[in-house]
Amino acid sequence: PRGLKLRHCKPILTLSSKGFPTDRCSIRRVPADRNTAENFLILQVDTKMEKVPMTRQGLDTLEEEFKRLRNEERPAVIKAIAAAREHGDLSENAEYHAARERQSFIEGRLAELEDVISRADVIDVSKLSGNVVRFGANVMVADEDTDEEITYQIVGTHEADLDQGRLSVTSPLARAMIGKTVGDSVEVNTPRGPKGYEICDVKFK
Repeated sequence: PRGLKLRHCKPILTLSSKGFPTDRCSIRRVPADRNTAENFLILQVDTKMEKVPMTRQGLDTLEEEFKRLRNEERPAVIKAIAAAREHGDLSENAEYHAARERQSFIEGRLAELEDVISRADVIDVSKLSGNVVRFGANVMVADEDTDEEITYQIVGTHEADLDQGRLSVTSPLARAMIGKTVGDSVEVNTPRGPKGYEICDVKFK
């Protein structure tokens, strides 16, 4: 931005794993507070036209994280930076640098969460029905090689967690299943080669 002296700023670039075209990026300055001398630069991406499909549970989780970071962790790290400054030479102050790195993460994550939450398109899964796989569905599949059964819920990218059985709608398996119904088979490519699954059940709850 015009008039911004970069030599007084600490750059923090926040990007998703997808990457974005530069003509849709902008830089926002986070002013220094009374306990920190440095400003922050956060790279933001203009994605206002792109809605983010999400379940209500997923949105609630992101909003809780945003509030925790803003109301608890941000003030706490500011205090930690102030306390570390009192220890003297900052160039060899491990506590100070650790706190600054934590602050960098918090500010970047807050910017990311603010963007995602503002674009959230909440899908009310409880109002959906049928046996066709779509966003929000709980899908039981069987490995065609081992007959092992596992259930996934197809959710938004920002709420996916395989350990909890929450499968991103952009994942290869979810993309292969969308539009399919009970009894259909799908195939996905894995590092070990193609793998087949049969759709055994579809529920919305």
